[in-house]
Amino acid sequence: MAQPARTPRRERQAPPVDPSAVARAYRLERAKRFAREQHARERNLAALRFWLVLVLLTSALLLLGFSVWNQVERLFGL
Repeated sequence: MAQPARTPRRERQAPPVDPSAVARAYRLERAKRFAREQHARERNLAALRFWLVLVLLTSALLLLGFSVWNQVERLFGL
């Protein structure tokens, strides 16, 4: 069966570009990148604070434990 004749495609014209739209999109992408980097920095600082507090609490617990053990030994003569 015969194929229908092809009709020539119309050339699509690019829509006119608003000059300020390019600048707005650029600023938006910069703001997104800055927010991602800021979030990563804050996450790293939070992890550092967590480990620092954990080490401090563990040290305080060990110091308290040794102090209590020393007092128990002195009190009961172990």
